[in-house]
Amino acid sequence: MVDHRALIVALDFDDMDHVLQLTDQLDPAMCRVKVGKQLFTRVGPQAVEQLVNRGFDVFLDLKFHDIPNTVAKAVIAAADLGVWMVNVHASGGTSMMRAACDALAGRQDKPLLTAVTVLTSMAESDLAEVGFHGAALGRVLDLAKLAESAGLDGVVCSAQEAAELRKIVHPDFALVTPGIRLKGDAAGDQKRVVEPAAAVSAGADYLVMGRSITAAADPLGVVKRIQLSLAPV
Repeated sequence: MVDHRALIVALDFDDMDHVLQLTDQLDPAMCRVKVGKQLFTRVGPQAVEQLVNRGFDVFLDLKFHDIPNTVAKAVIAAADLGVWMVNVHASGGTSMMRAACDALAGRQDKPLLTAVTVLTSMAESDLAEVGFHGAALGRVLDLAKLAESAGLDGVVCSAQEAAELRKIVHPDFALVTPGIRLKGDAAGDQKRVVEPAAAVSAGADYLVMGRSITAAADPLGVVKRIQLSLAPV
């Protein structure tokens, strides 16, 4: 069943004025929001706190990748902010991911912990430059299995890999998919893009969308239209 708040709106802004202007036009009952490096670096933890206080589930997308102890402390700090989801890089390895899981274990307010597999901005040629030869899919599958075995709640991946991932991971293992675009939208710096309904059909649980919604004249109207397109026929 598709989560009625499967949409995660990426708040890629430099200041809270723009963020609040946009979120005033959104409904936290219909979507979640994502705070990434751009906004968090400019504004800091108060960006998350203000959004949580406005009733939004917040995905803190900082992609932690460091030694296990540092990542463990970072995910605790994220949980203390009241985030709904936080992520790490799967390429940090099993020890790092398990440290993050252990750090959150037993918390009543435990956020979902997900791992980035391969950035949706990367094509096979980009992977080859950093020493990974072959199709992106193989790398994604390997990292997803590693993340699941480490105890994480899901992975961040392209919806292009979702169908194959669904064959190897538990049904409750969440697939969070950036690179979602409406028909006719520019791909921008994303290389592995998919339309919303196709992503859900492939097995995606959550769809991260930015400019398709944030640059629209009626952001909530776009959210509602996307939700309708995802509803079972």
